[in-house]
Amino acid sequence: MVSADYIVGLTDGEGCFYVNLRPDATPRSKQSAVETHFYLKLRDDHLDLLKEVKEAFGCGAIYYQKERRQNHSPCYRFGINSQKDVQEVLIPFFEEHPLRGPKQVSFLLFKQIAKMVFTKEHLTSEGLEKIRRLKLTMNHRARPVREIRSPGGNVTKP
Repeated sequence: MVSADYIVGLTDGEGCFYVNLRPDATPRSKQSAVETHFYLKLRDDHLDLLKEVKEAFGCGAIYYQKERRQNHSPCYRFGINSQKDVQEVLIPFFEEHPLRGPKQVSFLLFKQIAKMVFTKEHLTSEGLEKIRRLKLTMNHRARPVREIRSPGGNVTKP
């Protein structure tokens, strides 16, 4: 089985903390307006490694991802999509085994958003707007931050 340090290194290089915020999300939406996800994507010849990562976490799923883009290979993606597993497995893992690169910043933002969803802050207009602003700053490093429009047409910046 892979070590915690190996998973941290893989995540620093190939992982993604992702927040899905439906564009039509409102605090009164019947479906969850905010979902948190973790992905690790590797070439298809590394499937055995992703199986070991899945075993180490004890949750998640592995998906085949066919690539149509030029200079990209088919790959497999390990994902933790259950909000319960994000709260009870993923976040405690990366709190105990911190990332060592810029991805740590994205993890801390992801963790903050996941906590807001867990405590149902996303069900208020203020909470949903704060999540929108935090999401804009994730996974960007030094790239310019894009604007997004909220359901009311307002432009949101971090």
